[in-house]
Amino acid sequence: MEVHAGRFQGQPVSVWDVLSSSYLSQARREELLAQHAAGALALPGLVAVLTQVVEETERRLSKMSFPGLRRQVTASQLGVSRVLDPETLQGLAQGTKSPQEVMKMDSVKRYLEGTSCIAGVLVPARDQPGRREKMSVYQAMWKGHLRPGLLRPSTATLLLEAQAATGFLVDPVRNQRLYVHEAVKAGVVGPELHEKLLSAEKAVTGYKDPYSGSTISLFQAMKKGLVLRDHGIRLLEAQIATGGIIDPVHSHRVPVEVAYKNGYFDEEMNRVLADPSDDTKGFFDPNTHENLTYMQLLQKATLDPETGLLLLSLSSG
Repeated sequence: MEVHAGRFQGQPVSVWDVLSSSYLSQARREELLAQHAAGALALPGLVAVLTQVVEETERRLSKMSFPGLRRQVTASQLGVSRVLDPETLQGLAQGTKSPQEVMKMDSVKRYLEGTSCIAGVLVPARDQPGRREKMSVYQAMWKGHLRPGLLRPSTATLLLEAQAATGFLVDPVRNQRLYVHEAVKAGVVGPELHEKLLSAEKAVTGYKDPYSGSTISLFQAMKKGLVLRDHGIRLLEAQIATGGIIDPVHSHRVPVEVAYKNGYFDEEMNRVLADPSDDTKGFFDPNTHENLTYMQLLQKATLDPETGLLLLSLSSG
């Protein structure tokens, strides 16, 4: 049978697969099978019933929305992207689960919000030995001019680009997540970085394909030569390290297999990023002065108990 909505859309699917899916409760499935076995419901009629069930369920799910990175995302879309599993979708459609409950699930939060990037730094307080001061990356860069060894501008810029490419710029002191233009307006970063960070933010909002005019992902922009390979690998690796590749069209992260299917990633790039080499170690550890992947740098960060953000401890300052 053909299904024109939901996770079976656009692919051949058997009547039995739809019958066995989470679109139907066990009681409803048994009822339809009994009617068919008794001759009261012929195959065309069964197909019509199943089509109606799928379409009604997807209509209900399309009215339930969740906050994505830049806009609301429907439960139906999250089902197509495999962020929500069939059982969760069934619970939402039947009213046994609420969107608020589902939003709190770690497996869902990861794809809607992502996990923490390097949100800021911890610096030894100059006036109180043993105490560490929380700073934004930009603060540490600016104060680095006055306190040599704090954070080099080049290192800080890479960290800020990674923040922008994974969703938001972060003010760890006020525990705020901001779009690039908001961060500049609020003084979280300076205007001299505005254009550079807006460019990195396109990894979230999408790039414009100059040929078709459509919105394309970071990886697709790399393939078309719109983003330099080294720069793209650095931002792509930061996305994967913080929860998954971002789908700019639907404004949320997606599982790797969905990224493959949609052309947002491929096996060759997966192999490149899975085998850290000098080519993929695009970040700099300010303490050890070694080149690292973003994941390796995250593993060196400290969890801030007040905000749940990851902060990089600087040994000097």
